Amino acid sequence: MQTSDTRRQTSRRQMSQINVTPLVDVMLVLLIIFMISAPMMQEGIDVRLPRVAASAVTREEEPLVVTITANGTVYIGSRRMMQTGVKTALEKAHKANPGGTVLLKADETVPYGRVMEAMSTVRKAGFEKIGMLTEPVEER
Repeated sequence: MQTSDTRRQTSRRQMSQINVTPLVDVMLVLLIIFMISAPMMQEGIDVRLPRVAASAVTREEEPLVVTITANGTVYIGSRRMMQTGVKTALEKAHKANPGGTVLLKADETVPYGRVMEAMSTVRKAGFEKIGMLTEPVEER
């Protein structure tokens, strides 16, 4: 026969254990939520780049990317720019980083003249290092 004192000690021992099953369940649900939502947080500008055979360029510093979409909208970095403010924004960027590089990312449907006009604007803003972003050609 157990005394009441012995029962209290037994119940205390059982209460001292932590049930980790609900914790694991909650953590797995959070992991799934983050795995689903993380790709949605990446923002980008949808541009179909022309395909060319060339090697990738590696740089230590982060270049300034000027994007021209298929409908002619211009972005500097991820900021949408009005046509009249592009040169001013590029001049400010050049003052902040005089030796910087500008990469031009234009949709393949943008007319050649529009791309050359953008390159001219970048050059007039003071940048000397200008590159073009393209998609690599898939080899068969």
